[in-house]
Amino acid sequence: MPAFSSTHVIIAVLAVIAGVVLGWIVRGRRCAREKAAVNAGWQEQLEAQRLEHSRLVDQNKGLMEQVSQFQASNSDATKRSAKLAASLKEASARRDTLQRELADARDELESIVGEREQLEHDARDLSLTDNALKSALDEKDEKIFKLSRELESWHQRLPPLIARYRERNKEAERLEGMVESLTFDLAESREKIHGLESVLNSDETRVEALDPHTLPGRMDASNDTVSSTAIGAQVGVDTLRDDLKRIKGIGPAIEKTLNELGIFRLSQIAEMGEYDIDRVANKLRGFRSRIYREDWIGQARDLQDPPTDNDA
Repeated sequence: MPAFSSTHVIIAVLAVIAGVVLGWIVRGRRCAREKAAVNAGWQEQLEAQRLEHSRLVDQNKGLMEQVSQFQASNSDATKRSAKLAASLKEASARRDTLQRELADARDELESIVGEREQLEHDARDLSLTDNALKSALDEKDEKIFKLSRELESWHQRLPPLIARYRERNKEAERLEGMVESLTFDLAESREKIHGLESVLNSDETRVEALDPHTLPGRMDASNDTVSSTAIGAQVGVDTLRDDLKRIKGIGPAIEKTLNELGIFRLSQIAEMGEYDIDRVANKLRGFRSRIYREDWIGQARDLQDPPTDNDA
């Protein structure tokens, strides 16, 4: 067995020390790379969070601007409705005045005609001179002619006033419909703003429902629970869609909301249960009592199965 000298021992110790130093250096470099990678990942996540926060802030500003526009439009519509109501009231008062004047003119005309007949009778009885009788008759005829012309003038002036009254009445009804639609859109925008503010103030991850029209192959995706009336609503929607506005109380905006909930047919409304009514009431706040009051279900059944001659 060969003997180990002190040189061999020193060389071995130096080799061990060199290995330890090299291992330490390699380990330090590897830790530095891992730390840099971790820092880069955190930096990317922070940057993504900042971008998302900026996007939500911009979206919130846009929604606030839309709310301001809706409020301005609502105010303008209210002012226009008030002006039209005042004009309508004025036209109604004017119409009543014209009707009274027309009635007075007719009474006066009848009185004059009777007076003329009486004069003719008196002229025959009293044997008045032809000149005096002619003068009196000419005067009365001229007065009758003037009154007849005035009567014709009133007849010509009344139809335009009545037509104007009807046009303003239609305009007022149209503006009332616009105010109702704008009020509904304003309430929906406020709910969206409230939801965005709650998301901004919380650290939770927001999961949104996907639009079924954006999915490949027309697949259906949603976070809502599918009700019995919504099953199969997407099958042939374009060809099996009913006009829900036929139901009294459902306008274009409400029909759009019902379509978003998967309700396209009158049969779906006719078969609605408590769960489906709750879904609609959660989407359209304050509409639960309105659904019962306006009897949407009964109207849908009547429109779906109209009465036949035998039933009558």
